Amino acid sequence: MSTQELVIPAPREIVTEPRRSDKVFRGVVTGGGLSSLVILGLIAIFLGYRGFEVLRQEGIGFITHSDWSISTDDAGNVLDSHFGLAAMLVGTILCSLIAVVIAVPISVFSALFLNFYAPGWLKKILITIIDMMAAFPSILFGIWGFLVLMPSVEYWAKLLHRYLGFFPIFDMQVPVYTRSPFVAGVVLSIMIIPIITSVSREIFSQAPLDRIQAAYALGATRWAMIKAVVIPHGRSGVIGGAMLGLGRAMGETVAVFTVLNIVFQVNWQMLLGAGGNVASLIILKFGDASPYEIKALMAAGLILFLLTLVVNAIANLIVKTTGKSGR
Repeated sequence: MSTQELVIPAPREIVTEPRRSDKVFRGVVTGGGLSSLVILGLIAIFLGYRGFEVLRQEGIGFITHSDWSISTDDAGNVLDSHFGLAAMLVGTILCSLIAVVIAVPISVFSALFLNFYAPGWLKKILITIIDMMAAFPSILFGIWGFLVLMPSVEYWAKLLHRYLGFFPIFDMQVPVYTRSPFVAGVVLSIMIIPIITSVSREIFSQAPLDRIQAAYALGATRWAMIKAVVIPHGRSGVIGGAMLGLGRAMGETVAVFTVLNIVFQVNWQMLLGAGGNVASLIILKFGDASPYEIKALMAAGLILFLLTLVVNAIANLIVKTTGKSGR
């Protein structure tokens, strides 16, 4: 090839100005992210606007009292009303904590099994089943829990009372085990196990391969490698998944309403068949509520909304402060 046939391309101009496609993509992503914030803000404004009258009248008693009653005359005018969420808030926290305590160990070990022990063909099948369970309708969990799981859970509750009754939370003065927070917590744990398992599996699969191989090269067993590398690396992800499951459990409505006995009294005894949560209160009262009581339910929804935001904020803080790589 002669020198005359060689064509030297002109040098490409390097600029910092993004291309039009980059600008379009950035605008779409920014708009999508901001739209979610706008929608959440509008929901909060709507709930606050509808429930402001009740919050102003009840004051701090709305979250410290347990009475929920309203009296109206024949014309529908409100004569007397008392609205308090203390019992429902306690039930929400109790059922959610029970669910997380049960679900997190099962989810972590399931994720470790899928990543490091399960054969390839079985791993694909189990991942598909877990992903399907995460999208399973909650009403079916509630019906299954009420008809199938509840008798077994009541037996477990009796065993806990018999052998761990010296702990106040397991002590039972009245032997009523049916539709207790413990039953609701077990059902919720089954609902959130797929979520925590999926998050934990993704985090564990991102463990540094060089550190895993280095652990094996130093003579570590598989379990020793998991303890030294995988679990420390995925600790923050597990916590984030647990908090995500906690948020799901706190906002669950139909499944809890199906298996829990709604009683307006503060109950810290997880085995006693009395309690409730904020979401089940809303679904219980909304159908035949008066216009003023609907405002109270909107205020309850606002409290649940803020409580979920607080949980997510705490989750982000914990994830940032506990992020750690393997040794």
